[in-house]
Amino acid sequence: MKGPGDTLPSGLPLGRGVEVLARDAQGLIAFAKPAGLLSHPNVAADQPRALLNATYSFEEEAYILPDLPQQRLWLLNRLDSATSGVLLTATSAALATAIRAHFKAKRVHKVYQALVFGRPVPSEQLWKDRLAVEKRGGQIRTSTAGHVMSESAVKLIRSGRGEPRVCLIQLEPRTGRSHQLRVQCAKRHLPIVGDQTYGDFPRNRDFAKRTREKRLFLHSLMTEFEYEFAGRKHSFSATAPLPAEFGAAL
Repeated sequence: MKGPGDTLPSGLPLGRGVEVLARDAQGLIAFAKPAGLLSHPNVAADQPRALLNATYSFEEEAYILPDLPQQRLWLLNRLDSATSGVLLTATSAALATAIRAHFKAKRVHKVYQALVFGRPVPSEQLWKDRLAVEKRGGQIRTSTAGHVMSESAVKLIRSGRGEPRVCLIQLEPRTGRSHQLRVQCAKRHLPIVGDQTYGDFPRNRDFAKRTREKRLFLHSLMTEFEYEFAGRKHSFSATAPLPAEFGAAL
């Protein structure tokens, strides 16, 4: 018997460099989004540089597939355009509602990796901050001068050689505030390489000259969770391999 996820065409209108990572019979589909692409188009002109080259309904929070105008692909999470990694979608509104409830209840385990200037000491930490998130002129800005509790578990993965010191760290957010990881890293003098908002601008320029890489070195590595749907329990996991430029920079 076919599930909802099997009714989609095999040739989805994938954005440039987008890959399908995993899908299940209930209708969950995970994609790997490259850095520089949008989670969804904000205007029609954005379609060629979004996850899918398709019209997006803000009311439904879903893509409208061009070859199946009655079919939707509901977007379940978002990444900044500069961040690469796992994005989740659902093929039905009911499934989307169920999974979004899991995100809201913090029952989704997410793992990120990032290149930072400096080295965390000790090598494993739990970061707790009170953040403030504001929208300014259509853009989000987050600061540590707030009252919204935010937590992330942090672990050193690999130390780079040379100067300035660059390290690969793993970040597991226990809350999901906008720009949380970027601000928490910057607060501890471990700015993420390539961060043009909260980062170390002189070191970013030097790094870009040396490596010819200008991206934000933040990657959504893995997302996993268990969920209930249609009266049954299911497990889902998707991993987006770390882009080659991360290893090359160490």
